[in-house]
Amino acid sequence: MATFDLKLTGGTVHTPGGPVQADVGVRDGRIVEIGAQGNAGRTIDCTGLDILPGVIDTQVHFREPGLVHKEDLESGSRAAVMGGVTAVFEMPNTNPNTDSEAAIADKLARAKTMWCDHAFYVGATNHNAADLARLERLPGTAGVKIFMGSSTGDLLVSEDSQLAEVLASGHRRVAIHAEDEDRMNARAATHRIDGDPASHPVWRDDESALIATTRILRLARAAGRRIHILHVTTPAELELIARNKDIATCEVTPQHLTLAGEDAYPRLGTWAQMNPPIRSGAHRDGLWHWLNQGAPDVIGSDHAPHTREEKARPYPQSPSGMPGVQTLLPLLLDHASKGRLSLQRVIELTSAGAQRIFGISGKGRIAVGYDADFTIVDLKARWTIEDSWLQSRCGWSPFTGETLTGKPMGTIVRGSVAMWDGALGDAATGRPIRFESVEYG
Repeated sequence: MATFDLKLTGGTVHTPGGPVQADVGVRDGRIVEIGAQGNAGRTIDCTGLDILPGVIDTQVHFREPGLVHKEDLESGSRAAVMGGVTAVFEMPNTNPNTDSEAAIADKLARAKTMWCDHAFYVGATNHNAADLARLERLPGTAGVKIFMGSSTGDLLVSEDSQLAEVLASGHRRVAIHAEDEDRMNARAATHRIDGDPASHPVWRDDESALIATTRILRLARAAGRRIHILHVTTPAELELIARNKDIATCEVTPQHLTLAGEDAYPRLGTWAQMNPPIRSGAHRDGLWHWLNQGAPDVIGSDHAPHTREEKARPYPQSPSGMPGVQTLLPLLLDHASKGRLSLQRVIELTSAGAQRIFGISGKGRIAVGYDADFTIVDLKARWTIEDSWLQSRCGWSPFTGETLTGKPMGTIVRGSVAMWDGALGDAATGRPIRFESVEYG
């Protein structure tokens, strides 16, 4: 009789205490032994590979319901596991918005097609603040998301009084899209130039981000509410957030760490358009400075796909957003290969950090009793991103043609092989993520 359902052998296992050469035994979807002895129903040889805690992407837009011509939960999660991601937090700007108990229940029912584990944000509106304390505690819910600046969809809470009402309702950490709507509206006519996507970061400028971040920090402190500022794009914001770590955590994206406007807009045009924008090389370098000071807590992809036809529209009719869940880890591994950050920092930003700040149960580390979520990588593999590798329904990436060092080789979700060596597993087995702050019957 097999001792384990699954055993990973021969790899370098990245535990909370550091990397070790050890076999890992899995039973009933959980890690039961590091340094495993005994036979298994399935054994995977990981010789020459590194076994990381399963990557958690805490910001994706999978577009279902209502926008499934761009993406759906199945195709988005398929892209996730192909890129080494074992769990995602999905955003509420769908059609209809995810802003009620019925909408959350609908997404959870649809999510039975997903390849990775998942949780869904509930969107704050000007009408549901009184319900948010209850909604944020529903199983399968990642918490509340506030759009301070308009982006894809029609979720917007921009006034201080409305923001204060939302922050007063509930206890879990609130995720924030921090751009100042009033400033952007005032600048649109004079700074957004038809046909010129390079004007996007001029219109949605540094001050639009910094004003919104300053406002939400003040309001959060007054409310005694913890917040998480998404996709930070300016060094000034990171410096400010670093001074307010008692109430604020934050995220940066691989796109903002990799692309610079001076090259991206001439080369990619509207395909580089996202909110908040890709900014200058000096901004990118500033993000790296603060990343190496420890300011960002997580890296999320802000995976936000649109079709080729939509992105080909002239600016500003073109929608903002780009796919990223499948390239999140490959880009970070490549940056690590160039010495920009350590592999341990990659782990902190893609698994341990998410577990810590959001209170995820049973994920984020390779330890006995935790979910058997593993991202298995070849740190030496040199390869080129090709469209044929991409799984997102949108079918494109701003990084197609880029040659990288470091590649996801396997994605294991609670002991089930979702991807191995570029091939998908036998079945989608994603389940709702559990949180320490949510009571389960």
